[in-house]
Amino acid sequence: MKRTLLLNNLVYFPTFFLLALQPINAEEISTFTASTNKIPRSRATELPKINSNDWLTQQTPISETVQIADVNLKQTATGLEVILAAPTGKLSQPTTSSTGNSLVTEINNARLALPNQQEFRAENPTADIALVVVTQVSQNTVRIKVTGVDGIPIAQIIPSPNGLKVSVTPAIPEIDIIVTAQKKPEKLTDVPISLTVLSEQELKDARVNSFRDVAANTPNFFTTVGDRAFNFQSIRGIGNGNFLLRDSIGFYIDDVPYENVHQFLPGALFDLERVEVSRGSQSTIYGRNSQAGVVNIISRPPSNSPEISLGASYGNFNQRQVKFSLSDAVIPDKLAFRIGGIYDARDGFAKDTLLDEDANDFSSLAGRANILWTPTKNWNITFNATGAGNQDGDSTYVPINQEDPFEVQRNVAGKTDLSVNTQSLKVAYENSAVQITSITAHNGTKHSYFSDADYTPQDLIKSDVQQDSTVWSQEIRVQSPDTSDNFRWLVGGYYQNRNYDIDPLSTEYTAEGAALFDFPAIPTTTTTSAKFDQITLAAFSQVDFQPIDPLTLTAGLRYENSQEDLSRRSITTTAEDNSAENTPFINSSIDDEIVIPKFALEYSFNPNISAYGSITRGYRPPSQNFQAVDPNSVAVQAEKSWNYELGLKSTWLDNRLSVNFAAFLNDISDYQIALIGENGSLEEITNGEVEVTGFELEAKATPAKGLDLIAGFGYANAKYTDYVNSFTGENFNGNRLIYSPEYTYNLALQYRHDWGLFSRVELQGLGRYFFNDGNTLTQDPFALVNARIGYEKDKYGIYFYVNNLFDAEYLTAAFVGGTGETLGGFGDRRTLGIQVQTDF
Repeated sequence: MKRTLLLNNLVYFPTFFLLALQPINAEEISTFTASTNKIPRSRATELPKINSNDWLTQQTPISETVQIADVNLKQTATGLEVILAAPTGKLSQPTTSSTGNSLVTEINNARLALPNQQEFRAENPTADIALVVVTQVSQNTVRIKVTGVDGIPIAQIIPSPNGLKVSVTPAIPEIDIIVTAQKKPEKLTDVPISLTVLSEQELKDARVNSFRDVAANTPNFFTTVGDRAFNFQSIRGIGNGNFLLRDSIGFYIDDVPYENVHQFLPGALFDLERVEVSRGSQSTIYGRNSQAGVVNIISRPPSNSPEISLGASYGNFNQRQVKFSLSDAVIPDKLAFRIGGIYDARDGFAKDTLLDEDANDFSSLAGRANILWTPTKNWNITFNATGAGNQDGDSTYVPINQEDPFEVQRNVAGKTDLSVNTQSLKVAYENSAVQITSITAHNGTKHSYFSDADYTPQDLIKSDVQQDSTVWSQEIRVQSPDTSDNFRWLVGGYYQNRNYDIDPLSTEYTAEGAALFDFPAIPTTTTTSAKFDQITLAAFSQVDFQPIDPLTLTAGLRYENSQEDLSRRSITTTAEDNSAENTPFINSSIDDEIVIPKFALEYSFNPNISAYGSITRGYRPPSQNFQAVDPNSVAVQAEKSWNYELGLKSTWLDNRLSVNFAAFLNDISDYQIALIGENGSLEEITNGEVEVTGFELEAKATPAKGLDLIAGFGYANAKYTDYVNSFTGENFNGNRLIYSPEYTYNLALQYRHDWGLFSRVELQGLGRYFFNDGNTLTQDPFALVNARIGYEKDKYGIYFYVNNLFDAEYLTAAFVGGTGETLGGFGDRRTLGIQVQTDF
């Protein structure tokens, strides 16, 4: 019987950098905005800035404790002044940090001596400031904590002969945020890239716990929402749906690049500062080349004062999640740390009525440690380490026309185990002339998958896959300082060494199962082992030049050399006489090199409106197919593209509305296409021509205090322009690429009131997408509705949530099984629960 058994005998081949916390320097101005997500804007009524050197010259070294006798508040035209009276001495240089929406200022030689009270406290002193607290936190340290309504306030330290003033300006709306997608801090509106940024507060408000949640809030970013055993992603229609060895999308978590995210991404995300999704080819500023785009995950950096965060949630299907983080300074302004962890689990959405047990349950445990060392003002050294493990059930597939899609029958229960350990060391040096950054990273991943590969009550086929991947990478960048204006430059080098072992890929056929694929009707086992050694060497550079103030010209160039060695052996044994048949031993190599250019220009019509255009080259290196039947068809050609993009970015109404638009055309040659053979294995990889056209539109608005509207829409028409299946002779010209939704959209309405009410409702939708090149297996458009409501007070919150409110049913995978029946996997069911969160 000639049927493809997709997703079984096939191995599915296996974000950026952490913006290091820059402590405020004693030689820099004492205007502070403790959030890396915001940039101060000049205002006509802004208080004058004062240089910290001037502050220090007014002081002498002080070892004695100074008493603060009084605290007063004074409302100003731009905000609020917190006035501390110290009539008996001079206060030391304050330090400033942040937590949540609070600005924290600490004075290390001070003691509160307030009449008849232990602390000063004022709630809602202005419409934009929720709380001011002045308290004694240690024997000689006084803390001033100012909590904003819409974000972290901006502060200026103003000395006086007998005390000091902290002049507070309310936070600028979060629409204006700082990103590092081009390896330098920039306003989002100044980056000539189609870019979605989710800030720390947005991640919390949207309850983003996974890459699927990130994709649901990002136009033209798609990832399947089903079992975690296999994950399909695409950006602008280009992704990993063809199961190849090198991903088109670059995923980074704290400087560590991840390969084969189809299977190797860890479970839940936690304790994040920011997520940046850059759409389009990224090759001249990143170490790892990424043809479709880059997803950068940035965890929260260590803080200079104590921070503790605790959270827990529980819901139906026995959902349970517990997470925590702890941060503090070992040596203030020199050495700080952050540790965090998460446990995330639930019972299965499906029920196995044959085995009488849950199916597709999952459980994951992860922990992370960050250490920040700033020995001097010029040096910034960060070490990150992560350990994560998933223990999940196997994927569940049922006939797509079955009445209950969550009722399965398997004769054996499968399982999926994943363990990940990563480490990265980032060393950064900066002076007035240059920045130098070195990032050394390691990623070790082990993955195993065992399943009843026919997904029926019959005992036909079992599959067992074991995979190990080890990636070492080294990136070095030398670039102009952030203060450069008209001319900015960057040069860098990248080295990556990856060892990827598949041992074994084992498929066991019973007599009935072997007959399905025309094997001898006796029990048969096919075992394949393969080892890949990959080396990537690259040099890259980019220059930004402003010939006139509103115009920025960008030119970039990348040279890349890739090498890959493959050794493979496959053995078929029969149970009857224990005979064995070896397929030809493969021991082969492939290498390639390319020069990749980039050109872009950006024109700022005014500080709030800019337009850009870019032309970039995309590239995915060649590879080798370890399942090839014919040793002469092992090599896979490189994939190349020319990408054209036009965009417009704007902010309106005093920064309370932002609208960003981008249109693109990608012309891809030698697109790599995996062809599944008659026995279900990846027998051949061919090449075709592809064209992708589309656009993205994003808008954020704050029409009233506490009310936020977030919307995004992406359209991508990814289709074959020249592709004929070499197995069947079928012509697929005009067909859409698999796992490439025609459109995506997200809409959120959120309200946060001063007295503690929080509410949010989301609409997230996908257009039609297909599961096969013939476009006969399809998922029609669908939408999910999520809602969340809660009460927040200071740093405590309790919330009720529901996801997939209307319990929509939708396919995440579909294929023709070995028995000739069309099978499918279905996405997450309606889930609801309660969440509690506290930060202090």
